[in-house]
Amino acid sequence: MLPLLLASSSAYRRELLTRLRLPFTCAAPAIDESQRPGEAAIELVKRLAEEKARALAASHPAHLIIGSDQVAVLGDRILGKPHGFEKAREQLLAASGARVSFLTGLALLNSRTGTCQVDCIPFTVQMRHLDVARIERYLHAEQPYDCAGSFKAEGLGVSLFQGTEGPDATSLIGLPLIRLVDMLLAEGMQIP
Repeated sequence: MLPLLLASSSAYRRELLTRLRLPFTCAAPAIDESQRPGEAAIELVKRLAEEKARALAASHPAHLIIGSDQVAVLGDRILGKPHGFEKAREQLLAASGARVSFLTGLALLNSRTGTCQVDCIPFTVQMRHLDVARIERYLHAEQPYDCAGSFKAEGLGVSLFQGTEGPDATSLIGLPLIRLVDMLLAEGMQIP
């Protein structure tokens, strides 16, 4: 079986992938993650997931390379990682009482054959009505500045939710394991 490589430096994705109990290594791809003019959010995450996997293909021949990318979408606006308190507060205030869609692009590249499976897995969060004090308490407690949408679903961020909807809860954290298992099975991997 080909060795498995996670094309990510994300601790969240690394932790999720360990759930499958498969040996894997990680490497961070260097790509431009900018949105192209007129590019829809779905196309953006699919393109970036595939580019992350392909960026490591030359240095990791004969591997199964997993690429993943995620954005949060509020209305027609993409919410990226806030990288700081002020932007996170702004994002959570905007999301208060609203439905936020999380789109996770997933790619599995067989770098030996060049075959690449690509998909986008949606997940929706209905946010509670949030006041400034609650948002600030949350941000001080968890500091989710490296998370799209400004919260950690696997942590205290769940307290901001009224409900969720989607085919795979792990997609909300950034690596849709159910779809990934489908892709790995298609490559002949045995799980479990």
